[in-house]
Amino acid sequence: MIQHDVSLLPYNTFHLQATADSLCEIKSAADLGVLYNEGKLHQPMLILGGGSNIVFTRDYEGLVLLNRVPGRTIIQEDEENVLVELGGGENWHACVQWSVNQGWGGIENMSLIPGTVGAAPVQNIGAYGVELKDVFHSLIAFDMHTGMLRTFHYSDCHFGYRDSLFKNKGKGRYFILQVLLKLNKKPAVHTRYGDIQAELAAMGVSNPGIKEVAEAVIAIRRSKLPDPAELGNCGSFFKNPVVDSALADHLQEEYPELKRFEAGPGRTKLAAGWLIEKAGWKGFRRGAVGVHSRQALVLVNYGGGTGAEIRQLAQDVQQSVLEKFGVQLEMEVNIV
Repeated sequence: MIQHDVSLLPYNTFHLQATADSLCEIKSAADLGVLYNEGKLHQPMLILGGGSNIVFTRDYEGLVLLNRVPGRTIIQEDEENVLVELGGGENWHACVQWSVNQGWGGIENMSLIPGTVGAAPVQNIGAYGVELKDVFHSLIAFDMHTGMLRTFHYSDCHFGYRDSLFKNKGKGRYFILQVLLKLNKKPAVHTRYGDIQAELAAMGVSNPGIKEVAEAVIAIRRSKLPDPAELGNCGSFFKNPVVDSALADHLQEEYPELKRFEAGPGRTKLAAGWLIEKAGWKGFRRGAVGVHSRQALVLVNYGGGTGAEIRQLAQDVQQSVLEKFGVQLEMEVNIV
């Protein structure tokens, strides 16, 4: 069941070469139970889903657990809503398409986000005005400290902006087996964020449903973001920073075109991609790594780049934006 000295190149979307001491595919709670009983879960461990949110800067001296838990199950439904249980190893975008095809709304704005279902609550993934927490019901996870299953409800997860318990205090402790989402059979579409309205207009759609919104989001993402199968990347590398509104007002005096969004009393979210582009990084290339030419929020590996080079480029971008705007960018990806 456990493989040794395994290349991690096929398991990360940055196409970075690294080797794991050992690796094991997990398809059920029983698989984890066997490892726990054999004492294999007391060593350094790394949980991987789609590998779309990680940068390997070195070989991994421990056990890599690949989340390959399958399943799409309707738990209950009524006239308004449907509760679905998705396996942690399921492809996220495939599940979004499945939901849209059933006519169930709530996650269509998160179309084409790379990765697996199990990673979705870890990051509290989101796009175009919608976050996972908006449809989250609960999840079932294996506690690798105790060998027991545990159910987490909304309040247990401590969701924040691209953040959760599983990214902080619970990092590495819980293996997410199933995620339960509450979807809407009579959905209201969300089209006000980003370029969705413009894309729908270009499509000739005046009264969109969730299918049209999903199609618009897919078109927008494909126009801006490189396909990881063709060009190594992990999508958005940095979080959109949330700053004091006073700082945003000051910046807007100098940059009237500043992209900003309200983020609560006295707080404003800024577009990280805009800041990076204005700092002169869009299209920048350093050897085999660089900043994407169509979306400055995306760092790319043109082939043969290393994780250390990606990390250094990210740090240089952070320093540049801090010096120019007084804004600290936070990496969204995990650096190993």
